[in-house]
Order: sequence, then C-alpha cells, then structure tokens
Amino acid sequence: MTETSNGGTAGTKAGTSTEPLVKVIAFIATLGGLLFGYDTGVIAGALLFMKHDLHLTSLTTGMVTSFLILGSAIGAIFAGRVADRFGRKKIILVMALIFMVGSLGCATAPNVEMMISFRFILGLAVGGAAAIVPVYIAEIVPANRRWQFVTLQELMIVSGQLIAYTSNAAINEIWGGETTWRWMLGVACVPAVILWVGMLFLPDTPRWYAMHGRYREARDVLERTRHSRVVEKEMGEIRKSMSSKSEKNARRKKTISTWMKRLVALGIGVAMLQQLSGVNTIMFYAPTMLQATGLGTNASLLATIANGVISVIMTFVGIMLLSRFGRRPLLLTGQIGCTCTLLAIGLLTWLMPETVDGHPDVLRSYLVLAGMLIFLCFQQGALSPVTWLLLSEMFPMRIRGMANGVSVFAMQMTNFSIAFLFPMLLETFGLTNTFFAFAAIGIAGGIFAVLFAPETQGKTLEQIEKHFKKHLQDDPAPQTGS
Repeated sequence: MTETSNGGTAGTKAGTSTEPLVKVIAFIATLGGLLFGYDTGVIAGALLFMKHDLHLTSLTTGMVTSFLILGSAIGAIFAGRVADRFGRKKIILVMALIFMVGSLGCATAPNVEMMISFRFILGLAVGGAAAIVPVYIAEIVPANRRWQFVTLQELMIVSGQLIAYTSNAAINEIWGGETTWRWMLGVACVPAVILWVGMLFLPDTPRWYAMHGRYREARDVLERTRHSRVVEKEMGEIRKSMSSKSEKNARRKKTISTWMKRLVALGIGVAMLQQLSGVNTIMFYAPTMLQATGLGTNASLLATIANGVISVIMTFVGIMLLSRFGRRPLLLTGQIGCTCTLLAIGLLTWLMPETVDGHPDVLRSYLVLAGMLIFLCFQQGALSPVTWLLLSEMFPMRIRGMANGVSVFAMQMTNFSIAFLFPMLLETFGLTNTFFAFAAIGIAGGIFAVLFAPETQGKTLEQIEKHFKKHLQDDPAPQTGS
C-alpha cells in the first residue's frame, strides 16, 4: 500500500526501501507526538480532582486547560523559526528538556497560579514538537513512504491521549483522593527522557544539511536511509531545488516570494480547519460534558477511554485510507462528517429530556458518548492525519520550518480560544447551543475546504514545491532555471 507518483516517482517505488534506521528515527522522533497527546489528554481526568484541590472556578478551569495551548502556539512559531537556522534535531532535543521541566512543575504545583505557569511552559514543548517533528520526518524519509511515517505522528498523538485516559482511570482506581491528579501529570516525564536520549544519536535531515551547504552530510544521511539506487537522483533534486536562480536571489536578499506568502496563508487555513471542528473540546472536556449529562465521576472517566480507543483505531484506518485516496478527498470527508455529527449531537441533547422520573437520563448520556465516538471516527480517521501530512509537505524547503511553525501557531491559537472559552460557553449557553455553534463553524470550514484544499499525493517534496510555485506565482518568468 505505497503511493505511486503522478510526477515521476513511480519508477523509484521498487528501488526505495525503508531502511531500518528510518523506522528507528520515526519512532523516537514521534515520542514528541506521544507527549503532545498525553499532556493534552491527561487534563481531561485531572480536572475532576484538581478543581477541588486547587479550588478551580470556570475561569481558572479554562486557564489551566488552555494555557498549555497558548504556550504551544508560541512554542510552534518560535521553534519553526529557529529550526531553519539551527536544525530540526537540536530543537527537538530542547523540546524534550522542556517536556521534563513542565511535567515535573505541573505535578508539584502548590497553587493554581503555578499550575497555569507550568502548563504554559509545558505548552512551549507541545507546540515545538507539533511544528518540527512532522517536518523532521517528512524531510528524512523516502518520498513514497512519507504519508505513512508522517501520519505516525498523529497515531502517537492519539495513542498518548489513550494512555492518558487509561492511566487516569487506573490511577484513580488504585490511589484515588484529591491529589490523584499529581501522579497523572507527573507520568509524562518518562517518555520525555526517552525522547531526549534517543535524539542524541540521530542525524539531522538531508534537506536541512543541504540548505546550509553541508552536502557531504546530506549525502551521508541519504545513504543511511535510502536504497543506494535512488541516492543520486534524490541528491540531484535537492541540489537543483537549492540552486535555482530565484531561490538563490531570495536567499541572498532574505526575502519570501509572493507565492510562498500565499502558500503560508493556505497552510494557516488548513491548520485552523482541523481545530475549528471543536475536536479538543471532546478530548479535553469529555468527562466534564458526560458529568453534565448525568454520569458519575468513575463512569465518565471510564467512558472517556472509549474516545481514546476509537481515536487510535481510526488513525490506523486513516493511514490505510491515505494509501488509496488523495489528501483532498479525505480532508473533505472528515470535515463534512464532523460537521454533520456535531449537528446530530446538538439535536440529541435538545430533543431528549435531561431527567426521567427525577433521575438523570442515562440513555441520553450514552447517546451523547456515541455521538462523540462517531465524530472522532471522522476527525481521527480523515481530518487530523491529512492536516498534519499536508503541513509537513506543502511548504518549500527554505521556509519549511518557519511556515509550518506559523501554521501550527494559528492552529493552536484557535485551539486555545476554544479550550479557554468552552467551560464558560457550557455554563452560559448549555451543551446544546454549544454544539450547534461548532456545527455552524464547521459549515464555513467545509466551504473553505471545497474551495482551497490542495492535493499533494505521489510527489517528492521538490515536486510539490515546483507545483505550488507554478500555480501561485503571478509572474511565470522567474520559473526558468527552477
């Protein structure tokens, strides 16, 4: 189930094997995605205990949840900029250290102010990992396996969330008590240490080496991660991309071409689309919402595990679908499916009574949970994996780190706004109106996807760059020599 190229890479399909080092690189690097998922998912269960221990209000609940996302937005744009200069590997190493510090700080926070501060620090690492890990993988793996290894990042994110939900329920069952949340938050130190140690022994990407004129090191990485028959061809494409007249002039003047700016704007739109579905209200606040429908604490925690299981299963499905269908069809399917499901949940909570014979309607609670699971089928099986894959491959080499960082910044600022406002929206407008609002936003997002969603399947990074340059450039004249 490998991609074939529409632009000349089909002939390399048989000759481009996935060397063992590529698999090791992908696994270690995507531990950043595992930490991303764990640190965003763990708060769902921790809030149930933290709100009593730290005396949280709806405002401070939103701040504890959302300040990690605010930090991730800043971390993404900062990491994206410096990664182009200092390298993808060095930034991932720094992010691993910040993961350790942030996790320990959150686990030992004595009050809500310190908790919010360390959640922000932890967010810097979350955003940095979200921006750089997909770029690192996309630049280092063979073109015909890029879809598989970049989407591994999404699989690790949802796996981290599943681990968080499962450990939340297990820790509560074993220890319980108001301080249970400290153990929940502290566990993240373990994969952070593994990520830091593992990255010490991995190379940077061949394209980053080439961007800085270090062609010998670029070739060395290609020889270690490719079949020998395709090294010369890929090295030639990289050299050609770096040696075009327009590219040389832009690097010398340190300017960004008009077509690149348009491409960054498109990337921002694709990134925001993924969060405007409201997915993280379900991932962050599922136990809170289920409690609001009448389920108890233990039942809410256990039911939330189903969200994590479905997310992992559907990400596997999404990875398989990407090998058969293009990016654009899956993006459209995910967006339309998420919007319709949000509308259905809103109708369900509106039409069904909250209580039956003076008791909470348990059937209503489980139907809401079922709606959440169907929503996640579309989100994690189509919309999310396609988004991360597109962002990792659609930008030209010279601005890839910066452009991906800006796009993830926009994604996480959207995420931050939703996570911060959701508890207050839930308290003020109720569950029904909140879901209707997300459905309305989803309709607008669907229109954007129909008009602008790109297709990049079956092309090398250099071919993708050439494609966007051709279609987004005002004046075709500078294309000669590229």
